[in-house]
Amino acid sequence: MIQTNDVSGRLALDARGLDALRLQAKRNPEQAAKGVAQQFEAVFLHTLLKSMRDATPQDGPMDSDQTRAYSSMLDQQMAQTLSVKGIGLADVMLRQLTRNRTAAVGGEPAPQPPEANAPAAAAAPAPRATAGEIKAERLRRGQDFLARMKDHALEASDASGIPARFLLGQAALESGWGKHEIRAANGSQSFNLFGIKAGSNWKGPTVDATTTEYVDGAPRKMLQKFRAYASYADAFKDYAALMQGNRRYAAVLKQSDNAGFAQALQRTGYATDPRYADKLTSILNGARMRRTIVA
Repeated sequence: MIQTNDVSGRLALDARGLDALRLQAKRNPEQAAKGVAQQFEAVFLHTLLKSMRDATPQDGPMDSDQTRAYSSMLDQQMAQTLSVKGIGLADVMLRQLTRNRTAAVGGEPAPQPPEANAPAAAAAPAPRATAGEIKAERLRRGQDFLARMKDHALEASDASGIPARFLLGQAALESGWGKHEIRAANGSQSFNLFGIKAGSNWKGPTVDATTTEYVDGAPRKMLQKFRAYASYADAFKDYAALMQGNRRYAAVLKQSDNAGFAQALQRTGYATDPRYADKLTSILNGARMRRTIVA
């Protein structure tokens, strides 16, 4: 892989890094070509990391303008560090630059692969979604899930007295907003949105699924048996009945605010994730939940 010592410490987006490349181009064009290729690779890696960062949720309890600023700085430094060893892109670009330069000196055009002669419109990449578009789409999917489950939550809430927003929030967390619903080996639905396991007292249908449990604070994959239902409505009713029929959840049912409910639920051992209460509180206080009118 390409390695250069004179400009690898700073990104070309920095004015000083750009000046260093210009000076090097005058003194040693071949070495400068290596530097340009490496810096292009660094910019590409930084763009890739930024796109990945933009695609992750930004409404967590630990997110703020300060953390986003430091994350951006970390991504830029990581891109520069990775580009020193290289991922192969700089090598390909350098070969292309060298071939073009040789053709210019010899007066004979360098051979081009067939795809290089394709129309620009055909070669142009599809427009990439912006961070705002990604966030809007994530918000829309979340609201679609809440809209589909709202009536079931309200019905279970009327029967149990548990606020519908608590039911919806936990269903969203346990199922990943419906994207990670527990399914049987053949792909059939279990309608289990709450991750309720099938103990010895459960006489209904079950499905076996791999789940992440935390043992001594460390995540582990485990194959466990979960309850299965005939519909989402049955899942909400069973969850409400579980909360009401088990004395361990008595303190949970007394909570009326979002954080209190989430923390009380975690104290009962409902989930082993040490950040379960924080995640649930974030969902209950989030924009998707606020835009869904629930009790």
